[in-house]
Amino acid sequence: MTVQGNDIDFIGAGWNYPLGTDATGGVALVTRDREIEQAIRLILGTAVGERPMRPEFGCRIHDHVFNTPSSATAGQIAYDVRQALDRWEPRIDVLDVGVGFDAMASGVLYIDIRYSIRSLNDPRNLVFPFYVIPATPELPATPENGGA
Repeated sequence: MTVQGNDIDFIGAGWNYPLGTDATGGVALVTRDREIEQAIRLILGTAVGERPMRPEFGCRIHDHVFNTPSSATAGQIAYDVRQALDRWEPRIDVLDVGVGFDAMASGVLYIDIRYSIRSLNDPRNLVFPFYVIPATPELPATPENGGA
């Protein structure tokens, strides 16, 4: 695929996340679609309010850590992901966000993000695992836990 003009410059390059070094001892860099993928993961992995100097940065999916899995929860998570990416990642268009509760018993749900890189009109897919605290059944009342 050929890139015309400065389209590749719009995508850019950035430091690898997590920060590391390359073979020459310099800061490891990522470019093109890999840099966008890391930016998406950084946005989704940051809770709103987590960064003191930029408290509005991040995604509100972390508000759902204790929510019961349901279609309403899935819809809210998809909405929060779309809002965060629309606001913080100008290099992409979000095409669809799906939420799967397949592994909910183990505390993992999968957020499937379909997006297109604007300057290349190149559709991509990213699956982001989100870890939640699964609901546990109530313990039976025993003298040890204050029950009868």
